[in-house]
Amino acid sequence: MKAVRFHDKRDIRVEDVEAPRRSLQPHDVLIKPIICGICGTDLHEYIAGPIVTPRTPHIYTGAKNPQILGHEFSAVVVDVGSAVKHVKAGDRTSIMPLITPRDDWFAKRGLYHLSDKMAAVGLSWAWGGMGEYAVVNDYNVMPIPKGVSDIQGAMIEPGAVALYGVDRGGVTAGSAVLVSGAGPIGALTVLAARAAGASNIIISEPNPTRRKLAAQLVPGAIVVNPLEQDLQAVVEAATDEGVGVDVAIECVGLEASLNACAKAVRRGGKIVQVGLHMKPAAIDAMLWAQKDITFEGCWCFRVQMWPRIISMIEAGTYPVDKVVTTEIAAEDIVAKGFDRLLDPKGQDLKIVVRV
Repeated sequence: MKAVRFHDKRDIRVEDVEAPRRSLQPHDVLIKPIICGICGTDLHEYIAGPIVTPRTPHIYTGAKNPQILGHEFSAVVVDVGSAVKHVKAGDRTSIMPLITPRDDWFAKRGLYHLSDKMAAVGLSWAWGGMGEYAVVNDYNVMPIPKGVSDIQGAMIEPGAVALYGVDRGGVTAGSAVLVSGAGPIGALTVLAARAAGASNIIISEPNPTRRKLAAQLVPGAIVVNPLEQDLQAVVEAATDEGVGVDVAIECVGLEASLNACAKAVRRGGKIVQVGLHMKPAAIDAMLWAQKDITFEGCWCFRVQMWPRIISMIEAGTYPVDKVVTTEIAAEDIVAKGFDRLLDPKGQDLKIVVRV
């Protein structure tokens, strides 16, 4: 079968690999991916990896590079193991890609995403969403109804990352929220904040293409270019008595963005760290103390979020597909996918691959 595989930095190939065997273990599900998103994690692997894809066998799954990419995807079920009851051949599904022990300290508390042995389909597993076929565990497969499209099914995973950040921030009806960074996760965070009831949303983004797209996501959002505008002045003018936002959600992973969030949030407010920092960030600790700021770190998402997000998509309150700008074929993954997303002058926000 054809598959998109990561070998090393700047080395992604579309190549023939052996398809998974049809003899399944009781809890296995054989799937055929339909739509797969290119994630920021995939981009990081391409330009600086291996980072999370394993050079040596993964501690839990045993997988190692070259790795079939793709962890944001929808798929159709081809066959199931004898113990699988919740899906059958022909069902359309969204894949929850986290793979973890079912019996460690975190699993016993439902905190699967925090296991120190966590792996992920498309990053540290034998298979990924950018191959013609894959085998996953039964718990990775979530059926989607007719009211959820294949693209929406693929976007549930990044949508879960964004919604988890909004949940951790305690965003509720009437909240004032700053979203710093309007990349795919930032854009989805804007949508998630509005779905949670935020009435005052400020978006900080220096890239003109992303600002334009962000302005179209939710009516009434204030979009700021922090390189040319005084973000703090905008926040003060836009919030009641100039106190600042209730919640600032950092979706960039840069020190300057984190510190801008600290200035923008009101006293007693929250900062949620969704963007992944690649190096330590210096903060003004005295400012954080004086403002009594609560900091919430985020790692992935709770795996139990899929049914909730599916319901939100069906109801039209969380239109995750709005961030998708282009669909490409797997054969064009590098030139029309990775390279295009890395172009500073590019016009794309989110590119998905039809496998």
